[in-house]
Amino acid sequence: MFRRPAALLALLTLLVLPACTDGGKGDGDGTPAASPAKDTPGVIVVASGRDVTGKNGVRQQLIDAWNLREQRAGSGYRARLVELPGSADKQRSQLLGALQSRSASYDVVNLDVTWVPEFAAAGLIRTLPEDLVDDDVIAPVAETARWDGDVYAVPFNSDVGLLYYRRDYLERAGVEQSDLSADRLTWDRLQELVETLDAHPAQGSYSKGWTTQLAAYEGRTVNAVEAFASAVEDFAPVDEDGHYTGTVEELTDGIAELRRRTAAPYTLQDAHRSDEAGSLSDFEKGRTAFLRHWPYVYPTLHRTFTEEQLGVAPLPDRAVLGGQNLAVTEASQRPGKAAELIEYLTSRESERCLLDAGFAATRVSAYEDDVRCPTDTAAPSASPTGEGADRVPRDEGGRPAYARTILLPALKSAVHRPRTPLYGAFTQTLIAGLDPLFAGGPPGDEDLARQLDEALRKALPD
Repeated sequence: MFRRPAALLALLTLLVLPACTDGGKGDGDGTPAASPAKDTPGVIVVASGRDVTGKNGVRQQLIDAWNLREQRAGSGYRARLVELPGSADKQRSQLLGALQSRSASYDVVNLDVTWVPEFAAAGLIRTLPEDLVDDDVIAPVAETARWDGDVYAVPFNSDVGLLYYRRDYLERAGVEQSDLSADRLTWDRLQELVETLDAHPAQGSYSKGWTTQLAAYEGRTVNAVEAFASAVEDFAPVDEDGHYTGTVEELTDGIAELRRRTAAPYTLQDAHRSDEAGSLSDFEKGRTAFLRHWPYVYPTLHRTFTEEQLGVAPLPDRAVLGGQNLAVTEASQRPGKAAELIEYLTSRESERCLLDAGFAATRVSAYEDDVRCPTDTAAPSASPTGEGADRVPRDEGGRPAYARTILLPALKSAVHRPRTPLYGAFTQTLIAGLDPLFAGGPPGDEDLARQLDEALRKALPD
């Protein structure tokens, strides 16, 4: 059994966690070169995508704190963070290739929640002790750690779709209730608000009501699954074995809902080509009043807008669960120590640090209990890039103000993308199959559904 980490107070006293910014390389130049772990027995190498909390971000700081603990204990171990460049799809390919060929000595890998079944089924990551994922982990988040009845990963940071909006735009258009988090928002109500805005457009660069991520990458899959899951109860087009289980009727209903949400009268045209960065930029420039995005942009947006200008609410209907989980590689020469590091990085105190820095924490205690990140994160003096004082609204406990009332409930009700080792085939087929919907003269809902149904049947086993 792996020992629980001690309190972080003595380990993090020298650390100050910043507010979120983009960019940053946790391993100097960020290159995914093979680690020196084979030649340095005490090095635990952690491979991860970019830390959205910026240069020397919270992930690196937590690893630094673990290193300080190990140094004081005289264990001879230290951890090293290697950040993989490129998009999530490219990072997945890099990790698969590195682990299958053993060309890089990674001990711990930070996996997107949709990758866990694939890496587990391929024998690339190890099973872990059951108690690493305890009852404190948010229920839907905890499900992402398991495959075939075993724990293969531990939730590190979570994610869920949220709706950001311009309160000042709504007020200028005469909307009396500009706090949209008070009551559960529906897509019908959202479209009514867009129509009101279009009738009383805000001055400046305002163009269309809302934007999201519809370019031909995973963002399109996320938006599609949110629409399909809202239109079809218990939407599950793929089973655990990767077998296609969808129907033309279900796909027709889902496509109709996605078409409604992305229709030209409501949606910024650039959304069809936008990823996370592009849609965020359009919202920051004032071109749109509503933005579907992830929790990590909450601090970023509060560096641009005041509390009077910016609001955040749960996404109407269903929202997709995202996030990353930590796993120990099968090739690791020190799996016990690697698991100990994971336990430390996902502890109650560490999760509170992640929440304060801008990530969605995976543990309920980070939102509800008197668990503190033992650093002064409530009002950091500056962002990691020196862009100015922290402007994130925070509650009395120092958490981001929306964390307990909006973010936590959204995580608890979030839906999964298909959990299968063949997720890659599913998402690539869905992304390509929906291309006609965002082109000129798209086919009808049922015709497109039949085409998508045929493509999915070819890509996935019956």
